[in-house]
Amino acid sequence: MSLWSILVVPFAEYAFMRTALVACIALAVASGPLGTLLLLRRMGLFGNVLSHAVMPGAAIGFALAGSALAVLSIGGLITGLAMVLFMMIGTRFGEQREDVSLAAFYTASIGVGVLVVSLRGTNVDLMHVLLGTVLAIDVPALVLIVTIASIVVASLAFIFRPLAIQSFDPAFLRATGGSDIAYRAIFLVLIVLDLVAGFQALGTLLAGVPLLLPPAAARCWARRIGPLVGLSIGFGIVAGYAGLLASYHLNVPSGPAIACAAALIYAASTLVPASRILMTALKATRPI
Repeated sequence: MSLWSILVVPFAEYAFMRTALVACIALAVASGPLGTLLLLRRMGLFGNVLSHAVMPGAAIGFALAGSALAVLSIGGLITGLAMVLFMMIGTRFGEQREDVSLAAFYTASIGVGVLVVSLRGTNVDLMHVLLGTVLAIDVPALVLIVTIASIVVASLAFIFRPLAIQSFDPAFLRATGGSDIAYRAIFLVLIVLDLVAGFQALGTLLAGVPLLLPPAAARCWARRIGPLVGLSIGFGIVAGYAGLLASYHLNVPSGPAIACAAALIYAASTLVPASRILMTALKATRPI
C-alpha cells in the first residue's frame, strides 16, 4: 500500500471525509487563537467546564426536537451563555472561589445533560451527544461550523490586541481606557460560540479538544503570541487530519481518534523542553 493510498485516497474518494476535514480545519482556525489566549489567561479549566456547559441545552433541545441542528445549537448556546453569566456574577459578588464554582457547574452540567438525553433517547443518542459524529457531518452542519468559525475569527481580528494585552496585564488595559469586564465578557462569548461549533463535530465531551490541546502543545515550542497562534492552528489541523485517517483505516470512532492525535502531539511537544534541559545538563557536566 502506497503513501498516496494511505494519506490522500480516503479524502479524494469520499465526500464525507472531505466534509469532516473542512470542519476540522474550520475548528482549528477558530480555536487556535482563542485557545492561545485562554491558556495565557490560565483559564484552561474554565474552557473545559464551558465545553460541558453546552450539554444541558443541547440535551433539552434533543428532547424537544430530536436531532434538529438549529434547536441543538440554540439550546447549547443558551446554556453556555447562561453559564458565563452565572460564573461572572458568582465570582464577582458571591462568596465562593472560582475553582469551587467551576467544579459545581462542571458536575451539574454533565449530570443534567446525561439525565435528559437518557429519559428521551437511546444509548446511541447519548453517545451522539457526548462524542459527536464528525464523519456524519452534513452540509447544513458544515455551513454552521464554518459560519461560527468565521464570526469568531472576524471578531478576534478587531479586538485581538486588547484581548492579548488583557491576558498579560489587565491593569494596563484599564489604565489605557479599556473595559476589563466588557472584553472578558466578549472573550467568553466567543469561546461559547466556538464550543457550540465544536459540539456539532466532537460532542460535548470532546468539544474542548481543539481549544485546549493544540495551544498547549504550541506553548512547548514558542513564547511569542504570533508563533503560538500559528502553531496552535497548525497542530489543530494536523490532529484533525491524522485523527480522520486513523478513524478511516483502523475503523475507530473519529472524535476520540482526533482527541488522541491531539494528545500525541502534545505529549511529543512536551519532550522538546525536556530534551533541551537534558542537553544543557549534559553540557554542564562535561569536563573542561
